Amino acid sequence: MRLFIAIEFDENILQGLTDLQAEWKILGVRGNFTPVQNLHLTLAFIGEYGNANFVSEAMNSVSFDPFSISLDGIGTFRDIFWAGIQENNALSNYVRRLRRALAENAIPYDKKRFSPHITLVRRAEFNRSIEELLKNPPKGDMEVKSVSLMSSTRGKNGMIYTKVGGVEAN
Repeated sequence: MRLFIAIEFDENILQGLTDLQAEWKILGVRGNFTPVQNLHLTLAFIGEYGNANFVSEAMNSVSFDPFSISLDGIGTFRDIFWAGIQENNALSNYVRRLRRALAENAIPYDKKRFSPHITLVRRAEFNRSIEELLKNPPKGDMEVKSVSLMSSTRGKNGMIYTKVGGVEAN
């Protein structure tokens, strides 16, 4: 089972992200746009792992109080266009404690530095200046009250993400 831990977005954040995607399409961005149902913020990518219950137990060992996140800026990683999340100590601290719990439970995860972003377009192509895309950054914020354990499977039209567990804030 291919697993990851993520924050699923409320309608406010989703609206900001889909508005940005629509604007980019009008400006001529081409590529594989992330469907609205797949927009999320990955906190820890686990990958192939056989026991979601072990991951859920590790997640349950890390308590957190609700905290707010806000969309902030956009950028690119090679041919991936993304939206960012405003720097946030509560989010960073939670991710650090979550990843420590995974490590303490011998659950493998991608140890790349946490860089909070939401992938909006893969294999993006844009023939004009990227500065045009930066003019109207996405807007939206939400209170994080839960974190989800997700599985991903490849469907005929792309990835399908399914919630298989999660934790609630204190």
